[in-house]
Amino acid sequence: MSNVEVEDSIMSYLSQSETDTSPKDLNVVVMLHNFWEQRQTGGLNGSSSESDGSVAIQTESLLLYESAPSPGPPYVCYVTLPGGSCFGNYKVCDTQAEARRDAARVALMNSLVNELPCRRINPQFITQSLQQAATDSAVSIEDACDSSTSIGTYSLLLHSYIGRTMLEFQEMMTIFQLLQWNGTLKALRERQCSRQSVISYYSQRGLDEYMRSSMALDWLGREQRLPGRLVEELQVAQRELVLARRRGIELRFYKEKTEILSLALSQAYTHHTPEDYSEAPSHTYKQEQLPLHTLHSQDTEVQITPPYSPSPTLHKKQTVCQTSGKHMPY
Repeated sequence: MSNVEVEDSIMSYLSQSETDTSPKDLNVVVMLHNFWEQRQTGGLNGSSSESDGSVAIQTESLLLYESAPSPGPPYVCYVTLPGGSCFGNYKVCDTQAEARRDAARVALMNSLVNELPCRRINPQFITQSLQQAATDSAVSIEDACDSSTSIGTYSLLLHSYIGRTMLEFQEMMTIFQLLQWNGTLKALRERQCSRQSVISYYSQRGLDEYMRSSMALDWLGREQRLPGRLVEELQVAQRELVLARRRGIELRFYKEKTEILSLALSQAYTHHTPEDYSEAPSHTYKQEQLPLHTLHSQDTEVQITPPYSPSPTLHKKQTVCQTSGKHMPY
């Protein structure tokens, strides 16, 4: 069979409805691993120059499977791909093994679709995205040429990902969705940090344990000022995660929110004093010396919505924002 025929066969299997009772003749968990192993080692986009030993080490733990705690069925499983994208089981599963297979099925289907030429960021996609953003935010499309505006910054982000896949772009955008949800972007804007430097900083840094802990501390502070808010926010996030999983879409934004809030709630009234909370959110660290420069304008904010588990330890925040040559907390 040709590669096209094999892919068509796989897609046909993956698209089976949850009521389909045909034999499970394909090991979808192995298929997903093999797909990403080939992709990471250059099998899909060229040959790898690394030795077999090095490749084996790199591909040993490509995927992360997580089963949601449950006393019994239905079971839920999530799988996180190498770039951070996360998918969960779509079907109602009576066993953990079935949930794992179904999560792998959804992830593999999305991974295969992501390789199609139409899933690459190109000028046509950028034009359509900017027009949609301008319409949704009631701003002029001409502002996309001005990097000091929100839509102009969005344009820069899109152009920086030309030739890359939409899943890769969404992985990066998830970080900024979380920063927006947490209030970080608003805090940085109020402290006159430029959008360009904020984008550069967080694009290089990515989403790590310290960022999760920082956001959890922010929510602990909000809980102290308004008791009960954490529980309400967590319930909303959990509902969003369930609905998103049932739609079969990428889940990282919803899952990260749920885990950040769960982390904050688990520590809400233990081992913390009022001095541990700061009134203003803070989101970077002194040991990370990427500068955030002065913002040039205070225009309308564009809401951008593109098409791992946190540590149980919270890290106290020490942050700097470079404005006018001075270091200041934010």
